[in-house]
Amino acid sequence: MLMIECPWCGPRAESEFSCGGEADIARPLDTDKLTDREWGDYLFMRKNPRGVHREQWMHTQGCRRWFMATRDTVSYNIQGYDTFKTGNTSADSQGGNKQ
Repeated sequence: MLMIECPWCGPRAESEFSCGGEADIARPLDTDKLTDREWGDYLFMRKNPRGVHREQWMHTQGCRRWFMATRDTVSYNIQGYDTFKTGNTSADSQGGNKQ
């Protein structure tokens, strides 16, 4: 089991968190003009790299805030954490809401 360090609550067991997948995915601005294939690519296609990878995590059984973790997918070693900035188009750091 991973020990994940919530930027607000400190180190906690992985079971307290939900992984939101790859970080830095930009939602298309005009979704009405996307083809089904383009929309499907946005929803389902991810890089799934071997090595260092940025992920979104939510502390679901704690403060319910979103943050990013840089994790090695081979060793599972978490190399750092970052919070979302206000006004970011990804997940908001306050209350687990997505903008």
